[in-house]
Amino acid sequence: MRILHTSDWHLGRSFHRVGLLAAQREFIDHLVTTVRDRHIDAVVVAGDIYDRAVPPLAAVELFDDALHRLADLGVPTVMISGNHDSARRLGVGAGLIDRAGIHLRTDPAGCATPVVLSDDHGEVAFYGLPYLEPGLVREELGASAAGHTAVLGAAMDRVRADLAARPSGTRSVVLAHAFVTGGAVSDSERDITVGGVASVPAEVFDGVDYAALGHLHGCQTITERIRYSGSPLAYSFSEAAHRKSMWLVELGAAGRAPSCERVECPVPRPLARIRGRIEELLADPDLERHEEAWVEATLTDAVRPHEPMTRLARRFPHVLTLVFDPERPPEDPLASYAQRLRGRSDRQIAEDFVAHVRGGRGPDEAERALLGDALEAVRSEAHEGVVAGEGVLAHEGVEPGDENGAGTTTAGAVTARTTAGTTAGEAAR
Repeated sequence: MRILHTSDWHLGRSFHRVGLLAAQREFIDHLVTTVRDRHIDAVVVAGDIYDRAVPPLAAVELFDDALHRLADLGVPTVMISGNHDSARRLGVGAGLIDRAGIHLRTDPAGCATPVVLSDDHGEVAFYGLPYLEPGLVREELGASAAGHTAVLGAAMDRVRADLAARPSGTRSVVLAHAFVTGGAVSDSERDITVGGVASVPAEVFDGVDYAALGHLHGCQTITERIRYSGSPLAYSFSEAAHRKSMWLVELGAAGRAPSCERVECPVPRPLARIRGRIEELLADPDLERHEEAWVEATLTDAVRPHEPMTRLARRFPHVLTLVFDPERPPEDPLASYAQRLRGRSDRQIAEDFVAHVRGGRGPDEAERALLGDALEAVRSEAHEGVVAGEGVLAHEGVEPGDENGAGTTTAGAVTARTTAGTTAGEAAR
């Protein structure tokens, strides 16, 4: 069986305020062409179909077009919701379109009910595990704890139980949207940390023939049976070195490892990250190859140059973002706010803020628990698409989670909530 594995379309997303809808439409054309020309037997889409819970109309129309074109080819397609999608909204009409061979799996309760297809070697059971927000699905799945490993493990226990009851030799494909230990992250992926632990061990997928993963935007191999397809387009400059592609998976007889081939995706425009003093960037002949790329320029001038963006745009007309990182001696104590936050979790940032406003006295255990509850509540509501700011973001054309500077992190959402309700500082007082 020939399976095309893709994920993280993020329909409706822009790149530093540059619309990507035309590029996303080109990707859908490429997907449909690949399915037809490479004689694909099944398509799997491992979550984050949309970029936000309430996608713009143009993104919905593009998704609708993709569904119709895949259905017209008569090739079964299995899709799951990701952490950017609203599972409830995406799942509307799932029962009806199932009849057209498009199988949407957005309800955790149905994770052990597979789509069963057949080839010359027998049956293949496709299990769709939508993104599992621990705080929302723990009780439903009977997980032992409210963490990603616990809830995904509970879901996989159900999958293995169903698989064990099927005829001997039945092969299995699991779609999941998760951060598996060993995967390489990008800046454009929305954090899914709960309780400080976001990743799950690869062993959670033991017993399946192929795990088609989504969430991480780089195409990568965890094991020969566990792979990320990555996003079809770059959504942050941290992805400048990525080769955007899909996996064409050949699933043979039971017990044999799948054969996998990368299928390259169209590149609308290359990305480039350049760094140096402005006069060097404007004169360096080696940078000529980046003049038609989308550019992120980091200026190291000790003093901020006059009109740097205008000057850079004369040579690099597609420069999109400007970063100032002045060269400083090693002993210089000054550091940017971004540098101080780099590598810190939402919870650590919130606790640091409490310590800052209280003269260095950080939260005690009770206050830490309160902050943890608030962060988890915001994350759960965001997954359901009901965060108070969501309507504002959607109607203003701002994309949550976009690295353009318009997005809102979980820590930011908790901070924003302080204007309307109990804050960590009020609780501390």
